[in-house]
Amino acid sequence: MNEAASAPGDQFVQSLARGLAVVRAFDAEHQEMTLSEVAARTELTRATARRFLHTLVELGYMRTDGRLFTLTPLVLQLGYAYLSGQRLPELAQPFLEELSHREGESTSMAILDGTDIVYLTRIHTRRIISVGISPGTRFPAHATSMGRVLLAALSPAELDAYFASASLEPLTPRTLTSRGAIEAELARVRELGYAVVDQELEVGLRSVAVPVFGADGRTVAAINVALSARLEASEDRGAEVERLVPELRAAAAGISDAARAAGAA
Repeated sequence: MNEAASAPGDQFVQSLARGLAVVRAFDAEHQEMTLSEVAARTELTRATARRFLHTLVELGYMRTDGRLFTLTPLVLQLGYAYLSGQRLPELAQPFLEELSHREGESTSMAILDGTDIVYLTRIHTRRIISVGISPGTRFPAHATSMGRVLLAALSPAELDAYFASASLEPLTPRTLTSRGAIEAELARVRELGYAVVDQELEVGLRSVAVPVFGADGRTVAAINVALSARLEASEDRGAEVERLVPELRAAAAGISDAARAAGAA
């Protein structure tokens, strides 16, 4: 890569970038951290991390007991302006609600952001995953059905960039963590038009996802149904997927039609 081309321009504000890195260091696995842990995750010095942490505390985006730091709900406002400006979640809501009611399962919509998926909307039934999911929740794309659908839609160059920056960590013993294995699954997704992830994000959770297409035919989002992994026989799992995929595709087509009519996709 050309270093000059990748170097920050003269409009780049390093202090802002570092402050955002501190906020992004907190996630589902790191909800509370000490100063030293934040410094290590952000690769900042302790002194620099301390200044950003205490600034965030003063602004109300973080709280501390003197040793541990954690984000406050105020950080949701940072993403709300984006989410509230997206008509797609609003248009998708009734289709996902109908699908959830019909199947008795949770349904979601997400987009790809870097190496993660970001939830735009979520219809809950019963909770079958240990981490609460709401708009703005992020998960690694490689371990999710919606992530696989979204990754499968990338160009070869975009996919190369993804693998260059993604941390393919195992989240369960079933998680695919090699580029070769993931690319093989992405090829299957392109061929079949849907993705199935079986207990790769969390043990006991299975999900099926399909793409949502924009007016130009490109994938703009993905929707899924999340299931408890209660069926162990492969033929039973296959029958469940065969039943759900047409339902998901019908919902995705409805969302696409609504978005085109509203000029939102």
